[in-house]
Amino acid sequence: MAKQASKNSKVKDTKAAADAKVWTKVVKAVRSPKSGAYTFKDTIIHKDKVQEYMNQK
Repeated sequence: MAKQASKNSKVKDTKAAADAKVWTKVVKAVRSPKSGAYTFKDTIIHKDKVQEYMNQK
């Protein structure tokens, strides 16, 4: 038999859930100046700042 989920297992903090939706994980490919290979840099930023982050060098 499968276990039943506890009623307390779900987060009921709606403010925290709504605040989490404004953050985005951005993965950017960056070329290494030494070897020329690509590495990936990931960051979690506010969704309004994504274009600024992608345009910076």
